[in-house]
Amino acid sequence: MWSELTKAIATFDIPADWIGIRVVKENSTTRYVRDALPQVNGKTSTMGAMLEVLVNGCLGYAATNSLELSSLQAAAETAYKQALAASLWWIYPFRESERPKVVGEYKSSFLQSLDTLSPGEINDLLIRICQGLKINDKIVQTSASATTNERESWFVSSNGSEVYQKIISLETNFGATAEDGGIVQQRSNNGWQAHSYQGGLELLQIQDLWQRVQQIGEQAIELLTAEECPTTRTNLVLASDQMMLQIHESVGHPLEIDRILGDERNYAGGSFVNKSDFGKLVYGSPLMNITFDPTVPGEFASYSFDDTGVVATREYLIKEGVLQRGLGSLESQARAGVPGVACARACSWNRPAIDRMANLNLEPGNVSFEEMITGIEHGVYMESNRSWSIDDRRYKFQFGCEYAKLIENGKFTKTLRNPNYRATTPEFWHSLIQVGDAANWQMYGTASCGKGEPNQAISVGHGSPACLFANVEVFGAGS
Repeated sequence: MWSELTKAIATFDIPADWIGIRVVKENSTTRYVRDALPQVNGKTSTMGAMLEVLVNGCLGYAATNSLELSSLQAAAETAYKQALAASLWWIYPFRESERPKVVGEYKSSFLQSLDTLSPGEINDLLIRICQGLKINDKIVQTSASATTNERESWFVSSNGSEVYQKIISLETNFGATAEDGGIVQQRSNNGWQAHSYQGGLELLQIQDLWQRVQQIGEQAIELLTAEECPTTRTNLVLASDQMMLQIHESVGHPLEIDRILGDERNYAGGSFVNKSDFGKLVYGSPLMNITFDPTVPGEFASYSFDDTGVVATREYLIKEGVLQRGLGSLESQARAGVPGVACARACSWNRPAIDRMANLNLEPGNVSFEEMITGIEHGVYMESNRSWSIDDRRYKFQFGCEYAKLIENGKFTKTLRNPNYRATTPEFWHSLIQVGDAANWQMYGTASCGKGEPNQAISVGHGSPACLFANVEVFGAGS
């Protein structure tokens, strides 16, 4: 692949300042079972190239699904003409320094290859999961799914870059819906497709799978007779699986530099964060330490290089509560004049790379989960995201969870259904008073973080321990 792509760039007859080619080959399978009956057994394969050309300070893009030299040449010419025309109105003059030379590779580690089990064997496992979830007739629907993905990418450039990356991943999900009269409750395995990781089929057959299946079914039934979550201000403990959503929506998206610059406002909104806030804004309490870390083994969005070839390193976005840097590529950093990270990512070969989250993690503190709960006189503990609503500045939000427990005098007492909480982003993160320790730290992922026009749904990872927030407004379905 290297020689063909390098040869192509050498033969392009265009007076460009810089040229890059990113080839992506992707194979994925989806198995979905509902009520122990297979619904989807699909396989997709795609391959193509994105050409990126720098001319007079502007970048132009064109994609092709053919790797023939003539097709690559035609795409390069299209990208060149696009960049040349746009250069009359550029908002910032980019240079070759925004596309530095880099050479290297990255490969996901795994124990079992994605073809270890046949489609039939995977379906049989998903059917057994559905059967295990239906613990009695009040379980009215069960579902289980598994999606595998193998993605290879090659990146070459006119200034000598050669990067190869191979990412193997698996997304799994299962859950149950219970109904009794007019009451309907859902329970899933830590939220929809939260179990998304890099790795092989070893992730499908986890050690405590059947205990977890039984627990999900039991909790769906338990919620039918649970009390409604009270409306009050109290201590709120969020499990790691809900912290994933909290970090994603109220930290990740508002720190995207292209969003801060206004590029997303007509589609997904802007941000309450300003360019002048970096290095100054006290985003949350001193216990808040958020890292951008695509180096974590097995986390869903780990890689060594972003899709423009920039070397990926672990960086603090927020340290001891103070905003340090944003989620912005080299060109966004140049435009905004603020520090960023290696986060230019594209969902496919036919999309240009834009500023995206990767792995955003809340670093662990020093409080065990047992100590956290024992120290609470009154509070609510919530697990597994069910719903989210946040304004287009990522400032005011309202999130709902699947399952909750009342905390009284340092102990879990009643189960609560329809738990929700609301706040503003600064208010909420300033109320962080305890962060769980490393033993309580867990990572999850999401496969469908959407952004951009045309839309790009991309993989993101988040890790966090359980956390305690003080004086948070919680409420039930009737409030």
